Amino acid sequence: MAFVALGIIWGVPYFFIKIAVQEVSPLLIAFSRVAIAAAILVPIAWRRGALRGLSKHKAAICAFALAEFAIPFSAISFGERWISSSVTGILIAMVPLSVALMQRFFGVNETLGGPRIIGLGLGFVGVAALLGTGPISWPLGWVGVACMLLATLGYAIGPLIIQRQLQGVESIGPLAASLLVASLILALPAALEIPASLPSTRAVVSIAVLSTVCTAIAMLLMFYLVQNAGASRATVITYINPVVSTLLGVVVLHEHLGVGGFLAFVLILLGSWLATRGASRTGAKLAALGKS
Repeated sequence: MAFVALGIIWGVPYFFIKIAVQEVSPLLIAFSRVAIAAAILVPIAWRRGALRGLSKHKAAICAFALAEFAIPFSAISFGERWISSSVTGILIAMVPLSVALMQRFFGVNETLGGPRIIGLGLGFVGVAALLGTGPISWPLGWVGVACMLLATLGYAIGPLIIQRQLQGVESIGPLAASLLVASLILALPAALEIPASLPSTRAVVSIAVLSTVCTAIAMLLMFYLVQNAGASRATVITYINPVVSTLLGVVVLHEHLGVGGFLAFVLILLGSWLATRGASRTGAKLAALGKS
């Protein structure tokens, strides 16, 4: 049940962001998401004693807050002004490919065998198919794509920071602290873009779902799933999320993906699966945590 729930939960953020961004500033959406999630998770981490001793990791926590929350949440919200939620979900599926490529720069030396190299190649062919034949308009559509690539970069760096700098630290402690730091980073920019009138109930509910369900509850579910089902099995969620986001975009929001988009969808998922085969249990866990 936890696996199914999390597979769906982490597939719906792009749907709700698409709804909210029509009325609310991207920076305000990103701030609301991390601030409300921090308000939920910090007390839990405090009661578990997971915040003790984090001061010696403050540089890594601040870097993680930027890479995993402040930058990606803002970039995705900006990008969805110009591209569809289904395309967003497909592009974010590149996170495992990005982790596989960037890990050596963070001192994580996992061997890239034949299947993983083939997976990287298929993934990039899928991205080329999406960008070349998908429903992306010039020029703002390409600005949206750039935002998604920036978010993907952040989502790939975040888990690598944990694997390199936060090994052995209980996950919920750095996570709660990072959400709090991200809230402080985004507070001033978000305050400058508070709307003159209250957004519609639809937008407010979307932000509430993003904050409580897609961030706070999803992270708690992920910790439970990793502890009870194992890290390797938990990473399969990475390949379910884009399916959910694409179906929601096409069926509910009536987004047009096109033949090229569906081809890219298949190639990126297949490439991600091959590229992450044989990953270590720790690396698998962190890759899954980075797919939020």
